[in-house]
This record gives sequence, structure tokens and C-alpha cells, in this order.
Amino acid sequence: MIVEMRSYVLRPGALPEFMRLMGSEGIGIERPILGDMLGFYSTEIGAINKVIHLWRYASFEDRQQRRAQLTASPEWTAFVPKVLPLIQEMHNELLNPAPFSPQ
Repeated sequence: MIVEMRSYVLRPGALPEFMRLMGSEGIGIERPILGDMLGFYSTEIGAINKVIHLWRYASFEDRQQRRAQLTASPEWTAFVPKVLPLIQEMHNELLNPAPFSPQ
């Protein structure tokens, strides 16, 4: 099992529109393809204008297959241009659990 942590720094003032678009359209496209979303967050203290979302996958190969399926989705390719202009930076990390981690 691995967890993917995707974080985006948004343009100042873009958080409400980004969350609206993700909530009304984006997550509905991602969830059936990517599967197990562990959480979707925005920061309140520290780095501002930041969104973090976590996805669990069975393996790196599972993640690769699901991400390729999302990228090939016509609904996703139509949605991405709506949110991309709101994002300044994108970061991605794959997290491996420690042997004693509960997940």
C-alpha cells in the first residue's frame, strides 16, 4: 500500500473557486477512477492558499494504472482547464507506510 499526497499552492483568492469546482465536478470524476480518497484539505495556518489531498493505492503499479485512466478520461480532460489557471504550484509525493503504521 502507498499513499499519494498531492498539494497545490493556489493563486491568492482562488481557494473558494477551486473548492467549488472540485466539490461540484472534479471529485465526482476522480473518485470512481482513483478510488480511495483519504482526505481533501486546505491549510489554515502556515503556508496559505494551499490544498492537500491524499489517495491510497494498493501499489505503485495500481497508482500508475489509475492515474493513466484518469488522464485518458474525456470528463477529466474537459475539467482540468477550469482549475489549472487557479494553481500556481503543484507538488506530488508518494508515501510508503512504516511497518507499524495503522494504514
